[in-house]
Amino acid sequence: MLTGSALTRFRKNLLAWFAQFQRDMPWRRTRDPYRIWLSEIMLQQTRVAAAIPYYERFLQRFPTVEALANAPHEEVLRLWSGLGYYSRAGNLQRAAQQIVAIHNGVFPNSLPEALALPGIGAYTAAAILSIAYQKKQAVLDGNVARVIARLTAIRGDLRANGTWKKLQRSADHLLQEHSPGDWNQAMMELGATLCTPRSPQCRLCPVSEFCQARKLGLTAVIPEKRANRSTVEISLASLVLVDPRGKTLLLAPPKSPRKSSSPDAVHTLVSRMWHFPTVAVQQRQPATTLMDFANETLFRGRRSFADLIPLKNVRHAVTYRAITLLPFRLAVDKLPEVSGSKSLPLADLTSVPISNLTRKVARAALAPQ
Repeated sequence: MLTGSALTRFRKNLLAWFAQFQRDMPWRRTRDPYRIWLSEIMLQQTRVAAAIPYYERFLQRFPTVEALANAPHEEVLRLWSGLGYYSRAGNLQRAAQQIVAIHNGVFPNSLPEALALPGIGAYTAAAILSIAYQKKQAVLDGNVARVIARLTAIRGDLRANGTWKKLQRSADHLLQEHSPGDWNQAMMELGATLCTPRSPQCRLCPVSEFCQARKLGLTAVIPEKRANRSTVEISLASLVLVDPRGKTLLLAPPKSPRKSSSPDAVHTLVSRMWHFPTVAVQQRQPATTLMDFANETLFRGRRSFADLIPLKNVRHAVTYRAITLLPFRLAVDKLPEVSGSKSLPLADLTSVPISNLTRKVARAALAPQ
């Protein structure tokens, strides 16, 4: 690990590069802990370009922690709709309520108190505290871990417990304590833009002279690729009911999460938000299965599946699950009355929180047949 004048030069080179080449992001123009916290939560599992418009809309509607804490939960989900990983939105609001109740509406500036908030782990706490409060906390995420692994030529699975702890100790050692917020962002920026998983741009790297992986010709094999979880194929069918006014029926998410032994149960994929009536099917006879489900849950009398219009299949991925969704459109004189449902214009479902999967089904139903 770098020490003495080499460590000083490493820090100087990286911070100078970051000052000149950092990407312009709205959360980098503030030290407001609420805004920095929001950005860190949104950037979990989400690309920067995709997160920015959500970040700006969210702040326009919830400009303060108090506004978020007091908002209807469905409104929070609606503003989050499309970002995915919706438990983040729930944790964010619960944390806001806790901050208002316990911390007078100010994000806490101590590590134990930050870690006690819902949805806040070691990385997120370190990022917020260092950027907002200049606390001497070194972040360790995938980007930083890759930079350090190449810098020190660490082989093997970086997520292995002992290796990850070693990487954290290295991150702590490298931390520029006089400007921890900029330092952490510089390390993350380096991993995100130059020291990328594939084809790292070593010639542009401001600290390549210190990189052991480059000296040993190991940048292509560090870090070691993790074994991917086997893909699970899932087939679903959705029913898009349309009345003469162009309105459709969406079902509400359950008031409390239903327990299931299967992580691939339909409700875990579609019913945490407003959704079209959907059921798991075998691809050989989806229409029959869908109408049996609809007759049991929606219609008082039996309907024939002969009137169903098959729509273009929808493909969707959720972590390790590859979903093939078979949507069907059915014209009805009147939408059925179902407890907890809503009648909405098929062409505009934005008044309620829906997932990207539901958006794709709506687009398929609106496409010319």
